[in-house]
Amino acid sequence: MKIVLIPDSFKGTLSSEEAAAIMEKEVLRCFPNCETVKIPMADGGEGTEKVMVELMKGRHISCEVHDPLGRVISSGYGLLDENTALIEMASASGLTLVEPFRRNPFLSGSFGTGELIARAVKDGCRKLIIAIGGSATNDGGMGAMEALGVVFRDEKGQKLRGRAENLIKIKDIDCSALLPKLEKTRITVMCDVKNPLLGKTGATYVYGPQKGADPEMLEKLEAGMENYASVLKKTTGTDLSDMAGAGAAGGMGGALYAFCKGELRCGADIILDLIHFSEILENTDLVITGEGRLDGQSASGKVLDRVGEYCLQKNVPAIAITGCMGAGAEAIYSKGIRTAFPIIQELLPEEELFARSRSLLADATNRVMRLLQLGMKLGGQIL
Repeated sequence: MKIVLIPDSFKGTLSSEEAAAIMEKEVLRCFPNCETVKIPMADGGEGTEKVMVELMKGRHISCEVHDPLGRVISSGYGLLDENTALIEMASASGLTLVEPFRRNPFLSGSFGTGELIARAVKDGCRKLIIAIGGSATNDGGMGAMEALGVVFRDEKGQKLRGRAENLIKIKDIDCSALLPKLEKTRITVMCDVKNPLLGKTGATYVYGPQKGADPEMLEKLEAGMENYASVLKKTTGTDLSDMAGAGAAGGMGGALYAFCKGELRCGADIILDLIHFSEILENTDLVITGEGRLDGQSASGKVLDRVGEYCLQKNVPAIAITGCMGAGAEAIYSKGIRTAFPIIQELLPEEELFARSRSLLADATNRVMRLLQLGMKLGGQIL
């Protein structure tokens, strides 16, 4: 029997690598002769580079960049092969890099992400995969584009720093000095959300509060983004206001599309294609995936959704083990996931649940394997 273990991270508790290892141990406890394949997954946020480097047997290239507040930090990118780099926005412009009391998207910028892009291109990479989850910024990608050579000017012709407070001041965008090598660089953006740049479902109003914006700040940020979109349309001819995915990562999705001709794709699909997941599914009897919380959003391009769809195409049964289940979780059953098993067994304080995450996941996996043993003993076709 062959079982593929392909969980996402259980956010706040277990990395995808840890989850896969725990699952494997319990599978082999019940089925010692089983062939297991571990594939830790990521969704484009923090930790994506580490997962991809390990999956692709690449290496990390270290360099210094500027964080969202302009402080110099140690970061880098993943070199997946001699020509392909994985850039994780969270490692340069991520929310976790900013102390909670300093979080202010009005004063934050994505310059560091642009520095990583420039470094990878200058190092000879001509294929970039940019994971844009977990950002601290709402600058429309202005900071990153500044780092790549784009010049933003105010009404007096003065250069503007690439951060959100200056979006409202933009009167001219000069792309003439954009890093020339980008012209021959293929950029794929890991983007799992469909939010446009503007409006109540756009970058500012949906994600701004998570990054520290209060109601008054949201209005100012949206006004700035509207001005930015207007000038950008005049400059490049690209209208990002209603474009699906343009609002991802505070507008970074739209900036990479407009300035760098980036292709926005579902992050999980990018990873599954790179590792040739369809081929891995050959002769597979069962797939076990999982994540911290399974709800209605899980069926909208997230890891469980995409893994399930691949399994559905190959007629391989898939199940999910998840921290808990929320509203709309049943939508995942139409995406190839046969059933789901929450690991929470009793009502406990959140701190205790997090502390016991390893044992809870192990127990849930063990229960699933025991159920599989029972079905096989009874001769039922549970798969």
